[in-house]
Parts: sequence; structure tokens; C-alpha cells
Amino acid sequence: MNHAQSTDSLVLRVAGRPVGRYVTRPELAPRLSPRPYLHPVTTLAGTAVTELSPADHTHHLGVGVAVPDVEGHNFWGGRTYVRDQGPTELDNHGAQRHSGFQLRDPDGFDDDFPGGRFGRQWQWTANPQDGWATQHSGDGLRLSCVRTVDAHDLRKLPNVLTQRLPGIPVTAEVELRLDSEEPGARAGLAVLGDAFSWIGLQREVDGSVRFVHRFAESVAMGAPPTPLGQWGRERDAAHAQEAPEGRVRLWIEIGAGARCRFSYDVGGGRQPSGQVFAATPWRWVGALLGLFALAPVGGGHAGAAPFTRFRITAS
Repeated sequence: MNHAQSTDSLVLRVAGRPVGRYVTRPELAPRLSPRPYLHPVTTLAGTAVTELSPADHTHHLGVGVAVPDVEGHNFWGGRTYVRDQGPTELDNHGAQRHSGFQLRDPDGFDDDFPGGRFGRQWQWTANPQDGWATQHSGDGLRLSCVRTVDAHDLRKLPNVLTQRLPGIPVTAEVELRLDSEEPGARAGLAVLGDAFSWIGLQREVDGSVRFVHRFAESVAMGAPPTPLGQWGRERDAAHAQEAPEGRVRLWIEIGAGARCRFSYDVGGGRQPSGQVFAATPWRWVGALLGLFALAPVGGGHAGAAPFTRFRITAS
């Protein structure tokens, strides 16, 4: 989906066809609790499925967010329900204002992680703990290299930051730097499911940082059996390459049938890596796209991995 912008609204399109308009700064009477809204929203055939201010409910504004009571203020519009009186006209209407986009790009989605924060499309694979991600004054997501005994199996980690794998052909990309001196520390961009594959950086025993590409399949898909039962062990998908500046640009192209192609750039231009990987569903949530940073078991802080310029674009 992409959009065309005007001064106060955005036209949303699918495959070039308009399917909705997002009105960012509507001029509305205060009793309607002014707020941004989507209208009209249509099917691909052009059939409208929303209404704007119908005669019997003028405060109903297409598709939007409306809350009847926020500490005594009405963000729904119209009358307010008062106990023992019923719906009552009060001078208590609030207004919602569009202040900007965290994620917006003409042909995809950007996330600069302002202040180290991430949007609601991102979720940890388990209940989060303090210190997994660090907020700061600039842009970029800074993930701590969390120490774990499961460093070689992303499926067992609670601290992978994920979002749903897009269901259409797209390319996901991100820039990564490894700020850890801990041998075995690693960070990367992953496709996570019952099988997984990831590309990223790893600190070696000799102190160098290398680009690595690793994967693991289920036993049912031909992976060597391990004590993990149906899950196979992690293996190299490509030869490691030196990353002399400790940074890399990563790409995963997701095509038809969730078939994924990986590539990277450590300073000499974009290079393909490994074979095509078929993403598989994971547990009950489907396949995921994830960012992670980890380190082997040990003492003390293991450093961090900043991720910047994350982007998903339609292929």
C-alpha cells in the first residue's frame, strides 16, 4: 500500500487503486470531538464501506479512534452519558490532533526508531525485561547483547523483537553495527518460524567482526536431530566474511510463497548470501521478521547493537 499526499489528507492506494483517504486535520465543530479519520474507505472495485457524519449520528467520522470518557472529557463526540440522567449535552469535548508520522514512505515503511523507541507493529517474543532496548536522544534502535545459554537457537530466545512477516512480496533492510567486544556476541535480521535463517554480525575470538549467515530447520525438514526434539541445530548458510568497520547493511527479499533471499554490504557493494530460504509458520503466530542481539553466558555487560534505517518496500 502507498499513498499520495495533499495538504490535509493522504490517499491510500493498493496496486495503484485508491482505497481510502486519511484526513489529518479536519475542520469540525467542537461537539463532534474533532479527530483524524479515514473516509471514504472503498473496496478495490470502488464500493464505499464508510460514512461521514450521517444525519442521526453526526459525530460518527468514517474510521477513527473515539473514546467516550477520558478523565471526564468526551473524545467520542455528541452527548455524554451521565448517571441518573442518560445522554446529556455537556461542554466537555476533547480533540485529537495528528502530529506526524513515525512510519511513512511513498512506497513502503520506514522506522528510524526515534529515541530508541519502536512502534506497536513490533513485539518481543516473550514478556520484555528492562534493559533489552535502550532509549536515547538520537535515532536508531539500540538492543543490548543479552547473555543466554541459547545463543545458537533464536526459537528459544525471549528477546527477539519481531513483527509479522509481510504477506506480499517486499524487501526488508536495515543497517547494523556491533558494539560488543565479547567473543561470540552476535546481532542480526532474522526470518523466524519453526525453521529460521538470519544474517548479521558476530564478534570472533581473535577480535574481528564478521558477517555471518546461519539457519536452522526442523527435523521434519531434514535438519540433523538434536536433543531439542523436532528442532534442528543451527548451521552456516554461507561462508563468513570480514566486516572491517564492524557494520553491515542487510537485506531480505521476501517473494511469492514466503521464499526469502538474503544479501549484505560490508563496504564493497551489495552481495547475495546463501540459498533461498522458505519461511515457515512458528507456533500459533505465523512467520516473523525479527531483530536481535545476544552474547554467550558470562559476567558483566556484553555491549549492544544499534540498528538504523529500517525499511520495508514493496517488491
